[in-house]
Amino acid sequence: MMRQLLLSLAPPPAPTLGNFYCGPNAAALAAIDQALSGGERFVCLWGDAGSGKTHLLRAFVLEARSRGLVSRYIPAPHVGLAAAHAEEALAVDDVEALDEEGQLALFDLYNAVRSDRGRLLAAASRPPAELSLREDLRSRLGSGIVLRVLALEDAEKSAALNRYAAQRGLKLAPEIASYLLTHCSRDMGTQVAVLDALDRYSLEHKRPITLPLMREALQSLDLLGRRLG
Repeated sequence: MMRQLLLSLAPPPAPTLGNFYCGPNAAALAAIDQALSGGERFVCLWGDAGSGKTHLLRAFVLEARSRGLVSRYIPAPHVGLAAAHAEEALAVDDVEALDEEGQLALFDLYNAVRSDRGRLLAAASRPPAELSLREDLRSRLGSGIVLRVLALEDAEKSAALNRYAAQRGLKLAPEIASYLLTHCSRDMGTQVAVLDALDRYSLEHKRPITLPLMREALQSLDLLGRRLG
């Protein structure tokens, strides 16, 4: 509930390839760019929750549209997957959650996308070979580029927050990022949303962003001492 309140106050920016702080995941960004530019057209990303897979899938779709391609993002529970058409750029999230009907639908879509020279970006919690899916679908998902997406370390998250703040004309004291990582959900989408809310609170109260101000702002949202999930 509080996460919804926070995001309504300061929704995170639309995920793009440009605002993805890649850290150790430069290969994933390169694979997506190659898929959109005529290279290997089938990419499967896997990794833990919060590692940035969904950001990359949504960014892939946005970038494809900017290049004039028909694109679509399909998250779990994959509503409408069976009725989907072979888009020029298709992104399917959480493929490990596909039911039998969904697995068959994605298998058919994969073949249609390949025939139409389209692109498919998929994401899962494990590499294709370890997923409990139809063997023929696992084979398809593993036939292109398969890359693990690694979550950022705390130092990398701090650097990403500081870079985002600098883009908004803010300068954060070192303890600000540390406090955010300690007291709020550690996924970057929420971290950025909290920072946006903090910026807005600072402007409304005409006070610089300091640790006391951040504690006050989080208390005002009833977020202090909670972990957003």
